[in-house]
Amino acid sequence: MSRLPDASWRARAGLDALVRTLGAGDGLVRFVGGAVRDTLLGLPVADIDCATALMPDEVRERIRAAGFKAVPTGIAHGTVTAVLPEGPVEVTTLRRDVSTDGRRATVAFTEDWREDAARRDFTINALSADPLTGEIHDYFGGLGDLEAGLVRFIGDAERRIAEDHLRILRFFRFHARFGQGAPDAAGLAACAARANDLMALSRERIADELIKLLAVADPTPTVALMVEHGIFAPVLPEIDAAGVARLAELVAREQIMARPDPLRRLAALLPADPAVAENVAARLKLSNANRKRLALAADDAAPIEPRRLAYRIGSEGATDRLLLRAPDRDSAASGLAALEGWAPPRLPLGGGDLIRRGLKAGPVVAATLRAIERRWVEEDFPGEARLAAILAEEVDQAARASR
Repeated sequence: MSRLPDASWRARAGLDALVRTLGAGDGLVRFVGGAVRDTLLGLPVADIDCATALMPDEVRERIRAAGFKAVPTGIAHGTVTAVLPEGPVEVTTLRRDVSTDGRRATVAFTEDWREDAARRDFTINALSADPLTGEIHDYFGGLGDLEAGLVRFIGDAERRIAEDHLRILRFFRFHARFGQGAPDAAGLAACAARANDLMALSRERIADELIKLLAVADPTPTVALMVEHGIFAPVLPEIDAAGVARLAELVAREQIMARPDPLRRLAALLPADPAVAENVAARLKLSNANRKRLALAADDAAPIEPRRLAYRIGSEGATDRLLLRAPDRDSAASGLAALEGWAPPRLPLGGGDLIRRGLKAGPVVAATLRAIERRWVEEDFPGEARLAAILAEEVDQAARASR
C-alpha cells in the first residue's frame, strides 16, 4: 500500500481540524490533485485541494462550525473555499460529468470516488490520499505513470480532449514539467488529430496555458514537439521551427543571469517584427503592459549601449532586448552586467531651469532640453558638474541662434 509522505504543508495550522470536521474519520474527505502528485515527487506544494462526499451546503456549514470562514467560490460546481490561517483550501464535492462541449461541463454530484477521479484529465492528477492515514487511492495507474514520467490521459485520449479542448495544451505542459523521454504515443496522436479544437477556446485560456508551459525550466523540447505536430498552427501559426531555435538560444542565454521569463520566451518564439508581436498580444488578450513589452522585445533594431537602451525603454525592456537580440552570448552577458544594480536616472532639469537662464518659453526651450538630454545620455549620465556645463553650453548656443 502506498502512502503520502510527510510534508510541511500537511502541518499547516487548521488543516487537521478542517479535515476532521469534514469527516476524515469516516472516509468522507481526501486530499486530491497537485498536492498529492507533487508531494509524491518531493516537490513543494502551494495549493491544497480536497474532495468530499458531502454536499456543498453541508461542507459550508461544517467549515463554519469549525471556526473558519467559508467562501462559496464555485458552489454551483461544488467548490467551497475554507480560509485557514496559512492560506485557503478548496473543498469540492465529488462530481460526474452530465454533459460537456469542449469548453465547459455540466456536472452532477456523486458519492463515488472512482467516478470523480475518472473525470480528471491525466492519471497522475487522479490520485487521492486519506488525510489521516496518508493511504493513496489510485484507480488508473497514476503511481506507475508518475514513477515512469509518463503523462497519460485517463481512458480514450480523443474523448477526453473532446470533453475539454484545453487538455491539448495541458498534455504538453504536464509533459514538459513531469515527462521523461518520449510522450505517451496515444496522447500525442490524439492532440495532433484534434489540434483544430483549440480554435473553440477563449484566447485568455490559451494564453494562460502557454505562459505556464513557457515557465518550466526548459520548455524547448516540448515546444519543438508541438510545432512538429501542428499544435500551434490553428491558433498561433506565427510559432514555427525558427522560433524554436530562438527559444533554445534564449534559454541558454538566460543561464547567464538566471532570470527565466515566460513572456520573454514568447517573444523569442515570434518573428522579430513589432507588428506581429502586437497582433499576437492582442489575439491572446494580454494586458496593455505585456502587449507593449512584447512589441518592444520584437524590435530588432541595431543594439545600442545597454544603459542608453534601458533609459529609453526601461530596464526590463533592455534586459529582454539584450537576451533576445545581442549578437552573441558574451555581448548579452556584458550588457546585463552593465545593468546589474543600476536604475535609469531622471534628467534633473526641466524647462523652468532653461527659462530662468534667459530662454523664452516655447519651442526653443523644448528643443534645447532635448539636446541637453541627448548629450547627457551619450556621456553616460554624468554628474552635476558636467551636466551644468552641458546646460550652459546648450543655453548659450540656443540664445545665440535666436538673436
